[in-house]
Amino acid sequence: MSDIPAFPYEILWGERILRSVANLTKQDGEEFLALAPQIPIHTEVEVFPLAAANEALESLRSGKICGAAVLVINSEVSSSFV
Repeated sequence: MSDIPAFPYEILWGERILRSVANLTKQDGEEFLALAPQIPIHTEVEVFPLAAANEALESLRSGKICGAAVLVINSEVSSSFV
């Protein structure tokens, strides 16, 4: 296989922040999961139906979402995220 040519990352998906998680080990994950219930981790998600994927992307690009956008295939799944 040939190398992937270099290009600016931001043109790929328009993400604002790139974070590397490649250096985490299984033990790191286990230690974090053991610690997580002891600290106030608060996650924020905004659920979008799959048909609104373009709206979700635009909301992310424009900074209207604080947290993560989640695409769901059907309405049964969306209630488990809220």
